[in-house]
Amino acid sequence: MTPFRLALASLLALVLCFPAVQALAQNPASTAAQAPAQGKKVLRYAFRVAETSFDPAQITDLYSRTVANGFFEAPYEFEFMAKPARLRLATAAAMPEISEDFRTFTIRLKPGIYFADDPAFKGKKRELVAEDYVYSLKRHYDPRWKSGNLYILEGAGILGLSELRKKLLAEKKPFDYDTPVEGLKALDRYTFQIKLAQPSPRFIYSYFTDGSFTGALAREVVEFYGDKVGENPVGTGPYRLADWKRSSRIVMARNPNFREVFYDESPPAGDSEEARRLQAIAQKYKGQRLPLIDEVHISIIEENQPRWLAFLNEEHDLMEEVPADFASTVLPNNRLAPNLAKKGLQMVRYPRADIAYSYFAMEHPVVGGYQPHQVALRRAISLAVDVDREIRLVRRGQAIPAQSSIAPETTAYDPKFKSVMSDHDLGRAKALLDLHGWVDKDGDGWRDQPNGQPLVLRYSTQPDQQSRQLIEQWNRNMKAINIRIEFETAKWPENLKSSRAGKLMMWGLGWTGGPDSDTFLAVGYGPNKGQSNHARFDLPAFNKLYEQQRTMPDGPERNAVIYEAARLMVAYMPMKVHVHRIFTDIAQPWVQGYHRNIFVRDFWKYIDIDLQVQQRARGAAQ
Repeated sequence: MTPFRLALASLLALVLCFPAVQALAQNPASTAAQAPAQGKKVLRYAFRVAETSFDPAQITDLYSRTVANGFFEAPYEFEFMAKPARLRLATAAAMPEISEDFRTFTIRLKPGIYFADDPAFKGKKRELVAEDYVYSLKRHYDPRWKSGNLYILEGAGILGLSELRKKLLAEKKPFDYDTPVEGLKALDRYTFQIKLAQPSPRFIYSYFTDGSFTGALAREVVEFYGDKVGENPVGTGPYRLADWKRSSRIVMARNPNFREVFYDESPPAGDSEEARRLQAIAQKYKGQRLPLIDEVHISIIEENQPRWLAFLNEEHDLMEEVPADFASTVLPNNRLAPNLAKKGLQMVRYPRADIAYSYFAMEHPVVGGYQPHQVALRRAISLAVDVDREIRLVRRGQAIPAQSSIAPETTAYDPKFKSVMSDHDLGRAKALLDLHGWVDKDGDGWRDQPNGQPLVLRYSTQPDQQSRQLIEQWNRNMKAINIRIEFETAKWPENLKSSRAGKLMMWGLGWTGGPDSDTFLAVGYGPNKGQSNHARFDLPAFNKLYEQQRTMPDGPERNAVIYEAARLMVAYMPMKVHVHRIFTDIAQPWVQGYHRNIFVRDFWKYIDIDLQVQQRARGAAQ
């Protein structure tokens, strides 16, 4: 960061901690959510990245997934307060029947669950049945929907579905949903069964807890809306889509057809301050019907400053992920600043199962490849990246260095594991480049390729503040080893589309997953190219290890295989994993029962709004 920008950012952060800044947000250009109607319990907050679609067959991004989990339900869900993660029933009537070889799974649904009302149902109440899950899973195999999640299901090996897809593609016929397949069928009105080609001990745990992936849609809705089904999500969840202005504002309202579900959480035992807080919340809300609030209003505000101003001005009730720009003054020593605590604001700090990384396109002629000189280039670039400086200046201490792609809070994560992934060593970086022919051949001061062609890295980025700060670090790091780097800026959804098509040389992004470490190996699995595997890494030795661990039961033996695979990713460096991020949310005093379980996306249904506290705060502000 330049001295001017650093000074400006520091001044802004200091100013933002004082109530006088609230006046800055009161202007006609404010993008914050509108004030809730009198008597309604509304939670208002903002995303920093726009949504893309609300069709489970097409969603691939975190933000769309988060919203869609309010509409669609998988058969199971994770308990809100349990740690470690623990499953419970959602639409399922019982835990699944699982064969001894972990290949057959039978799921029975609760009768009397209904979809939200919609014109597609022609005025009739539509009950959720087993065939809805069968149909919804098959949609991922239908080429029409271009499912970004197909690779996950194909990896599971549901018998007959991939074969049906390939057959119909070869015959140039539309996907036939009525053709029976051995691996997926409804046994009766409320029971469906899945059969796999290979054992999958964590199949239910990994696949059937995410409504935005395996949630149930009604066939009538898909046929009624056609290509616009992603704009008309109709599910059995606690909310329905009430209003949507794309890339600007999302409003979810209580689904009147949502069945009776009551707050019943098991907080952690113990006498710590956090344990006591959660125990009090669980006791207070036990037995109350969910969802606790009427509506959720989500604004899309990409820049940190206006998002923070909207919260300070009480136009938002929650600040999810306090921007690192303000961490030193809002969260000094990772504690809420006294002036904010005096206002009654609440802080919840949590690590996420998450990696922030930059990938190299392994099929690119400059940064890709598996030959020693190609690997040396990527390893040298990685060694030149000063992660500690990035954490200190850009992330303001809200992250820890990553040693591999295995994220904290997941089954195999070992905090003691150390690799060269986090090393910063310019001497070793330069030596690697010199040894393998990446030297200055034309005397212009910049390194060239071994064949004499200019060496120029092209790193894709976004126009937001943190991205600008990160590319300043990249520029500094590459200059230190005499490598030219250029930056290509586009909106995040545009970069995502280009990345999946294999059109980017380098790009930095985050990856968030479930509690199983498999999710974080999937970013390097060859058959996942163009899906989770943005780098298009395809190493037979790695692929073999990935497939081996997938069929193993949990335990030390499986963890050893996972880390053997992780070491191969460190050695070949298809991606530079920078950090595991730590997040802090801040809530207004009237937001009650606030907690974050990183594996529960639809946290809103457990949150309450105290209207009396909210009204008193508004009166005091006036």
